[in-house]
Amino acid sequence: MISAKLRGAVLCTVLLLTSACASGQQPAGAPAPATTTQQTSAPAGTTAASPSGEVMTSDNVKHVAHVPRTAPFNGEGDFNTDLAFQGDYAYVGNFGGFSIYDISDPAKPAIVSQVACPAQQNDVTIHGDLLVLSIDEPRGGPECDSGEGQEWEGLRIFDVSDKKSPKYVSAVQTDCGSHTHTMVPAGETLYVYVSSPGPEPESKTCPPPHELIQIVEIPTKSPQSAKIVAKPDIFPERHHSEFASGCHDITAYPEKKLAAAACFGDGVLLDISDPVKPKVLQQITDTENFQIWHSATFNNDATKVLFSDELGGGGQATCDGNTPVTKGADAVYDLVNNKLERRGYFKIPREQQAEENCVAHNGSLIPVPGKDIMVQSWYQGGVSIWDFTDSAHPKEIGYFERPPFPGGGIAGSWSAYYYNGYIYSSDIREGLDVLQINDPLTDPAKQVKMDDFNVQTQKSY
Repeated sequence: MISAKLRGAVLCTVLLLTSACASGQQPAGAPAPATTTQQTSAPAGTTAASPSGEVMTSDNVKHVAHVPRTAPFNGEGDFNTDLAFQGDYAYVGNFGGFSIYDISDPAKPAIVSQVACPAQQNDVTIHGDLLVLSIDEPRGGPECDSGEGQEWEGLRIFDVSDKKSPKYVSAVQTDCGSHTHTMVPAGETLYVYVSSPGPEPESKTCPPPHELIQIVEIPTKSPQSAKIVAKPDIFPERHHSEFASGCHDITAYPEKKLAAAACFGDGVLLDISDPVKPKVLQQITDTENFQIWHSATFNNDATKVLFSDELGGGGQATCDGNTPVTKGADAVYDLVNNKLERRGYFKIPREQQAEENCVAHNGSLIPVPGKDIMVQSWYQGGVSIWDFTDSAHPKEIGYFERPPFPGGGIAGSWSAYYYNGYIYSSDIREGLDVLQINDPLTDPAKQVKMDDFNVQTQKSY
């Protein structure tokens, strides 16, 4: 069930919620203010049963808190998406906008504010006082109140220095919008790699060809002057996906001067020594085991890269007994002499029911020195914690999941990330979950403190 614009390598297109691309215009005039709902007495986290029933966990995982979606982000189509962290705050994207949570007490997360700014996907990153949203849906214009239309898509930028009252600052229109984006900080300049599927022949905002990524430059002291500065072609030998061209997701590791791009039909290893001129080091494909190259994660010392396959685009039950363990899974590659060599696969060992959409999705490292341990969302497969220190024999060491969502449909954990002692899961329909793993393998991670965390911009620990 893929939309005409081929955004179907992801959840939103499986639901056919996107509309066709249309012509767009660059932002003009003074920015319109975002609509902000303050909730200084927001509901604190609880461990009460959610709509889908009691949660299930391994013995070493504790469900610390659950905060349901609240108005104005609790409608049928208001899906929670990605997460970012800074200090005592978590930022949660939603098809309706984004929310800021106070997580100073992880057992009692509280909503500080919610910004109504409708669009798909509203994937979110945070850098200093700037918050960036990915807009992968034609809208009437760049401002939050522009409404539906066929005029614009790309990046929206906000000033969140006042957590109770974020302000819209500017926007940058990009070809085919922005499905996800990746920050590469460089002093007072923030470079943003924009990933988006396409093209759509009848569209003016997403015309062919679309064999590229786009790099946006955001001056941190004058974000209103953000602009596209490069459109590098990183596909000299393109293996076309049956779904889309372009990239779905890029993970940068600036300290290592590397990036790994999941580009629907390919995995690409990049040299980003010059962040505006990324160079291809290796391009790999696997048509036997991969359908949609969805995302990538380096291990801490950048000697391994995980590529995930979003078989079925997030809307199918691929964690069943009829789907091979190498499909809809994670492929573990060792990086040897700057070349990727596949070693093994990981897929959750718990078989899911036929009505549960389940496939590998967004995750992050758990910062355990000397070990390679990951936490990852699997939609209705829940949250999995797994060890890939032995690349050829990865294994699950903990999990959290719910019964099938009542009434069916798309549901489950969109993103699950580790931040300062806790795992935070952005559940599409249920809201925000906070988990804690207590296990000898992961306990050293509790000593690692991060000032901020954007999963697509890795830092060493």
